[in-house]
Amino acid sequence: MLACAAQRSICVAGHDHHHGHSHGHGHSHAQSHAGHGGGGHHGHDHSPPANFSRAFAIGIALNLGFVIVEATYGIVADSVALLADAGHNLSDVLGLAVAWAGAALATRPASKRFTYGLRGSSILAALLNALLLMVALGAIVLEAVQRFGEPAGTMGTTVAVVAGIGILVNGVTAWLFASGRKGDINIRGAFLHMLSDALVSAGVVVAGLVIWRTGIGWIDPAVSLIIAALIFWQTWGLLRESVEMSLDAVPRGIDFDAVEQALCGLDGVDRVHDLHIWPMSTTEPVLTAHLVMPAGSPGNAFLTAARAMLHDRFGIGHATLQVETGDDCDGCSAEG
Repeated sequence: MLACAAQRSICVAGHDHHHGHSHGHGHSHAQSHAGHGGGGHHGHDHSPPANFSRAFAIGIALNLGFVIVEATYGIVADSVALLADAGHNLSDVLGLAVAWAGAALATRPASKRFTYGLRGSSILAALLNALLLMVALGAIVLEAVQRFGEPAGTMGTTVAVVAGIGILVNGVTAWLFASGRKGDINIRGAFLHMLSDALVSAGVVVAGLVIWRTGIGWIDPAVSLIIAALIFWQTWGLLRESVEMSLDAVPRGIDFDAVEQALCGLDGVDRVHDLHIWPMSTTEPVLTAHLVMPAGSPGNAFLTAARAMLHDRFGIGHATLQVETGDDCDGCSAEG
């Protein structure tokens, strides 16, 4: 619990996080509900723009087709590097599919059974995606290590040509998301992921050309291990963050203390307790808090202004605030 009177002098207006999610809810202790749309900050638009829906469809089709081609030639050319890169590109397909599915599921209305709708399914999908990638990664590393002992004759030119196609596929897919990378964190994530994959494919091209010129067989498994390390780095971050979200951790990018101090800085708020911040989905944070204030209802204007502040400064669009008077707050000091 934060005692606001002792903290007002240090409440800051920093930590500005802008997100495109608007889900305003307000509740006072007397169960007043200010609904959606207060103050112009609480509209609902969960569906992705039509051009990005098309971008998702094209990106998935391009990458899935390339995964099939790359895996086939990886087997034909006996190249673990190509197979590893095919696995990496398969992760792109799954990642794009999860992002698209999450956007689609976010449009499903809430029900008496699923009162938040199906927004949390995007978290479960990300967790499953990370676990499957870890299993596939282990298989790639095992095969690469075995190749060091018995290097196979790899067709270097085939490896270089196929990976060169990968540069084109990943580059085009990244371009599809380029226009939205500054306004939407999910679109920016897709853009950066595809751009980094284009660079990975470039590394495979280099390996293929070196094998073609030198005939050194161990270069192929060495490059596959480097690619595996890159996949692990990305997958570990996905796994860790999806586990955190599954456990209702405060979303990354939101400073718990800054939110608490911001609520503390609202006019008339004496104390803040029972503050909880958790992800409704991979993109939508939720907040509940109890605000201790002097006797008398603060009115809907206060709740609307508080929700607008949380939305504009921290990207928290779905906030439930319970206002308590000092007389109603027996035992508040024991709350976290």
